Amino acid sequence: MSIVTAVSLSKGHHFSKPNAMEIRLLAGLGVAGDAHLGVTVKHRSRVAKDPTQPNLRQVHLLHEELFDELRGKGFRVAPGEMGENVTTRGIDLLGLPTGTRLHLGNSAVVEVTGLRNPCVQIDRFQQGLMAATLDHDAAGNLIRKAGIMSIVLADGDVRAGDAITVELPATAHRPLQAV
Repeated sequence: MSIVTAVSLSKGHHFSKPNAMEIRLLAGLGVAGDAHLGVTVKHRSRVAKDPTQPNLRQVHLLHEELFDELRGKGFRVAPGEMGENVTTRGIDLLGLPTGTRLHLGNSAVVEVTGLRNPCVQIDRFQQGLMAATLDHDAAGNLIRKAGIMSIVLADGDVRAGDAITVELPATAHRPLQAV
């Protein structure tokens, strides 16, 4: 069973986000009260390049299984500390195709836009963590493990314990790329 294990938000642009009892997802905008809420980009580096870009990073989801893997490498990471809004368990987020819809709780729906591209802030949080969230496949291609990004299609409240239902795209599946 795929579930939400934690939800987090931050009003300010901080790397980590404090856990909350619940978050409210707003269609076309993101997480109510979160610094990344909006139709256009809110990540400071992206705003500096072009503030009119669409916000494909409204909601960040991260699989809790990554914390287990990182713990095996000597890191201690808890939900929200890597900046995610929704922490999950029991779903292969990184294996989902672009355009997958995730139904969270009773009514919220997000559409997967791509992979989170980890940045230097991860190493400022814990030295060496960025390298630990990157890997290479057998062909030498880079694997980004720091979660996925999405946009909100339908409003709804999301809390720990909520079920996640996966709706794969009806069209040809496109692998996730960094957004």
